[in-house]
Amino acid sequence: MTKLFVEHLTVIDCAYLDAQRGLVGESWIVDVELEGALDDQGMVLDFGEVKKKLKKAIDNVADHRLLVPSRSPQLDFVLSGTGTGLSFRAATGAIEHQGPVKSVCNIDADVVNAATVAAQIEPWLKKAVPGSVSKVRVALRSEVIPGAYYHYTHGLKKHEGQCQRIAHGHRSKLEIRSDGQRDDKLERLWAERWRDIYLGTASDIVSHGKGRIRFEYTSSEGAFALELPVERVDLLQTDSTVERIAEHLVAQVAAGRPGERIEVRAYEGVMKGAIASAG
Repeated sequence: MTKLFVEHLTVIDCAYLDAQRGLVGESWIVDVELEGALDDQGMVLDFGEVKKKLKKAIDNVADHRLLVPSRSPQLDFVLSGTGTGLSFRAATGAIEHQGPVKSVCNIDADVVNAATVAAQIEPWLKKAVPGSVSKVRVALRSEVIPGAYYHYTHGLKKHEGQCQRIAHGHRSKLEIRSDGQRDDKLERLWAERWRDIYLGTASDIVSHGKGRIRFEYTSSEGAFALELPVERVDLLQTDSTVERIAEHLVAQVAAGRPGERIEVRAYEGVMKGAIASAG
């Protein structure tokens, strides 16, 4: 049998529940291999078809969703006809999530990681290709980032697409320049401050007290709610688009560096983001 491979087919930007870290934002690069007999064109499958069919399948089941380890003893899960409700007891504190069914993806494992997600995705992708393709293999990997990066989760209630889901996220690198020079110390400081952070919008808060904070909103997909420990949250006075995140970081850094020109290059996952500057 001949194999066809596509590296960096797409990126899964998601959030997942972890017993130690709590709510984690992630960006996994997806590589695939297809094995099968050659067709009349001498191909396992046309690259255009691979990209169209497999990317769509991944987007429909895992991208921009909360990935839940359905076998975890930390999980209490309720499914109804209108949505999902769950509570997860992490070492960092309990996490409660409510949202439409399509905002959650159940992973048939006791932990969520690159291997368990890839194993779950493979049979879904097999259904999306012709019968002549006998095997589909999936590998998920993280972007190689030599400098500072952080994992964050958020939701964009005004977005008409998948970003409206209250708990999806990204693994993102960060570049901060002061007077044109990269500032590694500042980058590491913010990456540590925002390690496994939820970037919430202040206007979405419905309760805040006793070490807990709860966000709720309704968007085009339906009603969403998320409650988590307050120490795992940083607040923006705006929506948490990457443009607003870059502006927020610039304002915070510039306040402590008067007279310097500050530029922030904030990433949203892999190879995309926004630039903001001040001074």
